[in-house]
Amino acid sequence: MKVVIQRVEHASVTIDGQVHGQIGKGYLVLLGVGHDDDEATADRIVKKMIGLRIFADENGKTNLSLKDVGGSLLIVSQFTLYADCRHGNRPGFTDAAKPDRANALYEYFVKKCAEQVENVQTGSFGADMKVELLNDGPFTIILD
Repeated sequence: MKVVIQRVEHASVTIDGQVHGQIGKGYLVLLGVGHDDDEATADRIVKKMIGLRIFADENGKTNLSLKDVGGSLLIVSQFTLYADCRHGNRPGFTDAAKPDRANALYEYFVKKCAEQVENVQTGSFGADMKVELLNDGPFTIILD
């Protein structure tokens, strides 16, 4: 599993001209699922992601978690995180999980996040999405 976490002031995902999900302060999460990933992998990454202390406290130190600031999540599936660009100029995606497996783990990941975070929004698995965000910092972290 590969996860790109961007601390945002706000973010949204639009599908066919309609806003599908949007959040204020929180994380925009881009999630890619690989062949070897399972629910235990998702559990580990959700725990780490929710526990990250990357929001500023009253002294300006990155010392607060998503829960501490009442932040939200916008989770977007993105198989292209598994792009293999080692050979030639056209990326290969053979390391990404097949769509049915990837969607099941994406849904599981969202469910586990919703157990801990009040506002969890999503994109739509497999859809052509337009993602907008205001990265706060910028602050971007990759977990895999």
